[in-house]
Amino acid sequence: MPIASPEVYAEMLDRAKAGAFAYPAINVTSSQTLNAALQGFAEAGSDGIVQISTGGAEYASGPTVKNMITGAVALAEYATEVAKNYPVNIALHTDHCPKNKLDGYVRPLLALSKERVANGKAPLFQSHMWDGSAVPVEENLQIAEELLKDAAAAHIILEIEVGVVGGEEDGVSAAIDDKLYSTVEDGLATAAALGLGEKGRYMTALTFGNVHGVYKPGNVKLRPEILKEIQDAVGAKYGKEKPFDLVFHGGSGSLLSEIHGALDYGVVKMNIDTDTQYAFTRPVVDHIMKNYDGVLKIDGEVGNKKAYDPRAWGKLAEAGLAQRVVEACEHLRSTGTTLAK
Repeated sequence: MPIASPEVYAEMLDRAKAGAFAYPAINVTSSQTLNAALQGFAEAGSDGIVQISTGGAEYASGPTVKNMITGAVALAEYATEVAKNYPVNIALHTDHCPKNKLDGYVRPLLALSKERVANGKAPLFQSHMWDGSAVPVEENLQIAEELLKDAAAAHIILEIEVGVVGGEEDGVSAAIDDKLYSTVEDGLATAAALGLGEKGRYMTALTFGNVHGVYKPGNVKLRPEILKEIQDAVGAKYGKEKPFDLVFHGGSGSLLSEIHGALDYGVVKMNIDTDTQYAFTRPVVDHIMKNYDGVLKIDGEVGNKKAYDPRAWGKLAEAGLAQRVVEACEHLRSTGTTLAK
C-alpha cells in the first residue's frame, strides 16, 4: 500500500477510537529501523505510524550534517517508496518538537507540504507534533492554534501536548511531579482554543503520569482515569462523546491494564521508542558476543566476512524491532485491523 492519504489516515484514527484500539507510533532514525517497523506492522496485519523526532532527523541527515529537514525529508521519501511493497497503511509523523525548534523543523515541513498540496501532490507527512509542554498553557495553545491553521491548509493533522511528560527525550527533561497530570481545565481550554475539528483535526497528548525513559512495570504511577474525566467534562459541554483523539506518550513500563484503560478512554496513538531501541540493539549484541572472533580480526587473523557484514547483524536487529512492533500491536489491540483487507 502507498503511504496513507489524509483521508485514509483520518479513517484509521476514526476506526481506532470506535474500536477502542490504538496504533503504535514507532520512532525511526534510519532506513533499517524504518524497514523493521514496516515489517512488524505487516506481520501484525496492522496499519501504523512511523515517526521521526528532531534528534532522529538530525541523525538521519548524517552525523556531520545534522540538518533536521534533510533527514526528515529523506526518511519520508524513502518510506513513501518502500511502503508500496507492504500490505498495510502507514502514516508518517514528526515527533516532539519544542518551541526553540519549530522554525527549524515543523514550520518548514508544513510549508513544504503546503506547496506540494498546491501542486496537486500529497503532503509529505500526515501529522506533525508541537510539544508545548515547556511553556505556559496559554502560550502553548496560542502557538497550537497558529500551527493548526497551517496544518489544515496542508491536509495535515496536528498533534499537541497539554501537560508535561516526565523524564528525558531528545535533550528535553521534565521532573516527575504533580505537573504530569493534565486537568479538566486544560481540556476545556484546549477545546475553546482549537475547537473540536472545525478548525482542523488534531490529536491531544493529555498527560496522566507519563514518563519518558526506562522503567520497570509499576514504577510509573499512571492514572488513565484522568483521561475519562477530561473527555467526559469536555464532551458534556460540547455534546460530543470522547471529543479528543488522544495520544499516549512515555509508555515504557506501563501495565497492560493501564494501557487498555487508556484505549477505552479514547487513545488512538501510542508512542514507542525506548522499547524498540532495545529490541533493535539486543540481537546485535548477541551476534557479536557469539561471533567475537569473526567480527574482530584477533591476533592478526582476518576475521569472518560473513560475521561482520552489516547485513548479517542488521537483519537480526530488524527482526528484533519488528517482533517488538508485533507485540505492541497485540497490546494496543490493532492486530488484524488494517484497512487494506
